[in-house]
Amino acid sequence: MVGSVNKVILLGNLGRDPDIRSMQSGSKMASFSIATSKRWKDKATQEQREKTSWHNIVVFGDGLVDIVEKYVKKGSKIYVEGELQTRKWQDQEGNDKYTTEVILQGYNCNLTLLDSRNTGSQISSEDKPNDLQTSTNNDSIENKNTSTDDLEDDIPF
Repeated sequence: MVGSVNKVILLGNLGRDPDIRSMQSGSKMASFSIATSKRWKDKATQEQREKTSWHNIVVFGDGLVDIVEKYVKKGSKIYVEGELQTRKWQDQEGNDKYTTEVILQGYNCNLTLLDSRNTGSQISSEDKPNDLQTSTNNDSIENKNTSTDDLEDDIPF
């Protein structure tokens, strides 16, 4: 095997509002958790079953963190692409603990807001947007329906 791949793709809903913090370097980071669900029909009882998994997400990069801070909240549906990382830390008693997180940092990550208000908004870490309605020089942020709120009231279904 020549190389390796560390890529995580998740689509789910936020379980809590993002936690925005400033690091010692002065840059910001965001952390939140998203829930993904798996549904199936139990063959023995014919009942619908569901299992929910929770995933810790950590976002670095001031531009992407600003978007998370402004537009992402508890219940938001998002699509993320990032890298899986496990870090070791110690609790108050000095015991070693491990936390596995999906890291969104650098050029190999993606955050797409899927709520109806922000349909089609795709943000990558290389983007430094001031607002979701504007785009960077490389047009990697797209908001195809800037007036989605107006259209939603007229759709009959």
